Amino acid sequence: MAVDGNYNIEIDTPIGKQTAGLVLKTEGSTLSGSIDARIGGVQEFSGGTVNCEDIIWNMVLESPMGKIDLDYKCKVIGDEITGEVKAGNFGTLTLKGKRV
Repeated sequence: MAVDGNYNIEIDTPIGKQTAGLVLKTEGSTLSGSIDARIGGVQEFSGGTVNCEDIIWNMVLESPMGKIDLDYKCKVIGDEITGEVKAGNFGTLTLKGKRV
């Protein structure tokens, strides 16, 4: 699938830009993968969905501030990923990155 791969991403958060490694894997229209970030370390996810270049997944971030529900809604076009992350009480954050 065109979205499969490894990405370097950047998310604009209330505490500044956070960088992470993102791995996306598809099986049919199901999305899984992992995010490796400074806050939370490596966290895996599954049960996401893929519809052409549109991808959606959810996960819970274990952080020093407690658990934060994260709802990702992104688009992969070529080697670029863009989208947003609804981060609980922190609002909606902007995500962008490139395939490595």
